[in-house]
Amino acid sequence: MKRSKRFEELEKRPISQDAFIKEWPEAGLIAMEGPEDPKPSVKIENEKIVELDGKKRADFDMLDSFIADHTLDINTVEKVMAMDSKELAKKIVDINVSRDEVRELGLGMTPAKVVEVVGHMNVVEMMMAVQKMRARKTPSNQCHITNLKEHPALIAADAAEAAMRGFDELETTVGMVRYAPSNAISLMVGAQTGRRGALTQCAVEEAMELEMGMRGFTAYAETVSVYGTEQVFVDGDDTPWSKSFLASAYASRGLKMRYTSGTGSEAEMGFADGKSMLYLEARCLYMTKGAGVQGIQNGSISCIGIPGAVPSGIRAILAENLIAMMLDLECASGNDQTFTHSRTRRTARMLMQFLPGTDFIFSGYSGVPNYDNMFAGSTHDVDDYDDYLTLQRDLKVNGGLVPVEEEEVIKIRNKAARALQAVFKELGMPEITDEEIEAVTYAHGSKDVPDRDVREDFRGIEEMLNKGTTGVEIVKALAKHGFEDVADSVFNLLKQRIAGDYLHTSAIFDDKFHCISAVNDKNDYAGPGTGYRVSDELWAKLKDTRLARDPEEIGE
Repeated sequence: MKRSKRFEELEKRPISQDAFIKEWPEAGLIAMEGPEDPKPSVKIENEKIVELDGKKRADFDMLDSFIADHTLDINTVEKVMAMDSKELAKKIVDINVSRDEVRELGLGMTPAKVVEVVGHMNVVEMMMAVQKMRARKTPSNQCHITNLKEHPALIAADAAEAAMRGFDELETTVGMVRYAPSNAISLMVGAQTGRRGALTQCAVEEAMELEMGMRGFTAYAETVSVYGTEQVFVDGDDTPWSKSFLASAYASRGLKMRYTSGTGSEAEMGFADGKSMLYLEARCLYMTKGAGVQGIQNGSISCIGIPGAVPSGIRAILAENLIAMMLDLECASGNDQTFTHSRTRRTARMLMQFLPGTDFIFSGYSGVPNYDNMFAGSTHDVDDYDDYLTLQRDLKVNGGLVPVEEEEVIKIRNKAARALQAVFKELGMPEITDEEIEAVTYAHGSKDVPDRDVREDFRGIEEMLNKGTTGVEIVKALAKHGFEDVADSVFNLLKQRIAGDYLHTSAIFDDKFHCISAVNDKNDYAGPGTGYRVSDELWAKLKDTRLARDPEEIGE
């Protein structure tokens, strides 16, 4: 047939490259309100839950058993379950109902009940609830620092810039697992150069991740994944109890950690049991709470292509963030993987966490060009810094970043690379040359830096590990070569393992290593004029972006 030129132009738009699919409940390709989702129910006999969401205890799977025995409050669950779900939804949004009261209600709802409750909310109501329910009053942000060449000096330089720009947590990963210790050390040294107190982690296989934490190469972990169906757990040779044990291993060594989950993971792995994505994610969150873990990284994360393809999927992602907060969990709320070709759509997805604020608005803003992002790219990267800073300025929102001067960024990138050069020299690692330092100081990404000898890097990493190297040797190396301030920062980071303050919910550090958490920075939002507000000092910084011109200069 003869084509409409308007429709032909629409087909050229980036969004036409996105994948969309109609709902398929049997395969778990439904975001919310699945026809096979169980009806909320609970029954207690002899102070023990014997029925949960339509199942008798004899029919419980491992998640049902764990949630019934370790998460739900048997003193309140029958009362809360008897309440009307729409009335509960109103309480969650109502500024006159305190966060503490809602938190108590959360532990009295079963997974099916909480999904039914949030199903009564639209996204604006959910955002209102998020503003009230996040654990820490002050919002924050986390970034990804990686590169295709696994170049250590580039990781250090990018980490320093990211920390200077305001990221409180920085995460790296690897293309080749043997690079993990090098990447972790590079990230830590760079981040502490950029801003004292920034927390760093390296997301790899769980045994290696724990070892690096024990050696003092990382400060926290979050890639300990939990799932909403028994079969997915079994496929990973895991149970809720084994994950709890792993969480205890981190905590016992003074390392902050949170679990990772997200809508769509079970459907992606083929074991959704015909349930909606949000219901299965609710099970993950209740399991997380029962394990005693302080927080969660959720918001679909690496599975976002699944909920992003079905109706109400992005709404479901906001709902899962909200449920986490209702359970008093730290929430690193996603926005960490690209899922669309549409700039409009990716910004709309991000605004639902950006506007109300979450503990970490991004689980990983790409602090590198997306082509270098080994987490498969984020919704926003370094090329979007000015756009993001402008959104903060337009809306008077603290999105976790501050404007920086080009000259200062160049200086801090150079310093971080030189600091790492000194560390590598003392640890017997392959040399970082002056040529490499010059390149990473001014680089946009790995296309601008020399290649490394991968085999030599691997040899050096292995020898360094075999010598029993820990964070103490890194401190000594930095101090020996004149980087006393960076050495002091790394040393202070190691000392926090003993203090344990940053094991509290939603903990971060300021540049004086003062711990800021849900304990001493408790969210007290109760309507206009309460809760977190952008201070005059911060607002002066946020207004002064590099694109803002002085009227007097324009006149001249």
